[in-house]
Amino acid sequence: MKTLLLFTVLSVTIFGQLAPYSFNFNENIPDVINNFPVSENPASNSISAILIQGDTVWLGTSRGLSRSIDGGNSWRNYYGTPEFGTENISALAYDKYSGTIWVSTAHSATVAGGQTLPEGSGLRYSEDGGNTWKIVNQPLDNENDTLVVYGSNILRALPVTVAIQNIIYDIAITPGTVWIASFAGGIRKSTDKGLTWQRVVLPPDYLNSVSPTDNLNFCMSPVPGRFCAEGYLNYRGFSIISVNDSTLYAGTANGINKSTDGGISWIKFNHQNQTNPISGNFVVGLAYKEGNENEIWAATWRAEDQSEFYGVSYSSDGGTNWVTSLYGERVNNLVLSLDKVVAAGNNGIYKTNDLGQTWFQPGPIVDSKSKLSLRTSTFYSAGFAESGLTLYLGSADGLIKNSGISGIWQPVWKIYFASQPLESKTEAYAFPNPFSPKTESVKIKYSTGGRQVPVTIRIFDFNMNFVKTVVQNAQRGNPAHVVNDTSIDGIGGVIDFWDGTNELGSVVPNGVYFYRIDAGDDKPVFGKIMVLQ
Repeated sequence: MKTLLLFTVLSVTIFGQLAPYSFNFNENIPDVINNFPVSENPASNSISAILIQGDTVWLGTSRGLSRSIDGGNSWRNYYGTPEFGTENISALAYDKYSGTIWVSTAHSATVAGGQTLPEGSGLRYSEDGGNTWKIVNQPLDNENDTLVVYGSNILRALPVTVAIQNIIYDIAITPGTVWIASFAGGIRKSTDKGLTWQRVVLPPDYLNSVSPTDNLNFCMSPVPGRFCAEGYLNYRGFSIISVNDSTLYAGTANGINKSTDGGISWIKFNHQNQTNPISGNFVVGLAYKEGNENEIWAATWRAEDQSEFYGVSYSSDGGTNWVTSLYGERVNNLVLSLDKVVAAGNNGIYKTNDLGQTWFQPGPIVDSKSKLSLRTSTFYSAGFAESGLTLYLGSADGLIKNSGISGIWQPVWKIYFASQPLESKTEAYAFPNPFSPKTESVKIKYSTGGRQVPVTIRIFDFNMNFVKTVVQNAQRGNPAHVVNDTSIDGIGGVIDFWDGTNELGSVVPNGVYFYRIDAGDDKPVFGKIMVLQ
């Protein structure tokens, strides 16, 4: 996400593309429910974005889009559909003015030299709650789009002509306008649902504001190159929000930019230009409090200045002054409801009820029904539902729902693990596979045939040398351990975890390992796991 390349940037000169092409579930898929059955879990365990609108929960995941309209009891997964294919979801937004859902997509691409980089693949939008979708191509420039007219100024701009590293990380909506924040292309807007796009002029790194009435002379480029000698961190976009019809905040690699005139003029807040500044100039997430447009929260990371630091930055006066907290924490996103603020970060989730003076982390996250536990501390996204009484959290290894969000954390958890149903009593598999013990545990899914039996699971290395006993004579198959998905034969899946360590607690080397499952008097079931760090 943060890897830098020399890439090209789009100009304000509007450029065209083919009209968005559409897919209609009811036309192209005779029976959506049968072809894309509703599941009890989202399609992926890596949840990058959460959007909650009324009773509907939307998830952006590494396996496409998921939607629930019944409080998370069931999910429609759009992975593999004509309009989403196998794309990842990088951002979600809701247009309250028209009821439209916007989604940006991306995937990994291998470039010369074998390097893998993110590649944007455009946007999708639905005007009927997800039943039909239109596709907008990734915004790209013509190589001759090199000039931007801004007031009386004509600015040079490096055109974006490729989708590599041109990935949309955030979307915001104002009346009649869609705004996107992209790494290669900075901040852009469209007033015709993606048919054409315009480049938004922000202050270069050496200026704190821009207005069409200014006398300006700089080249719009995120990195220096042959076309533009200078490159500006403020032209690398990562986050954007609209707090009303005309006020926007845009987070870049050089701070937070604010416009109160619909994105025409901008003032920049960063670590160097204020008395009470943000913690760091790399702004990966923004949020505001409904009903109080001056209360702004930001996930602010250290950029290039050694005095900057990772943390959360909060302003009660629309950005003039900031208070920082959660020192040293890499927070990926924030969500607000009433007096509650929740931060999703690389070291867990945090909640404050007193404007960041004190933060609370929950204890172990254990599903109240299945007794399965969450084994990752990496969280990417969060969203409140039911007037702030329910919280959804997107992690690197599962979706989590908490129904006891009032006050301090309450241990009322539901964990959603995406997995395939078992087709027979003798089937077992491990996921994710390969896996890295540095960031996750591997889940071993198997069946007890609907019976409650003692289960022992052992791990062996490639030479069948004993490595570790995961569980020994543990009772499995009772309702407390059955995952709520079944195959057509009604075979319940049971999940146990291996953290990638041996009996001494040391992380094992990379390589191929085998698991052996002994369930009651049944024949042992074997499977393979690859450890890759």
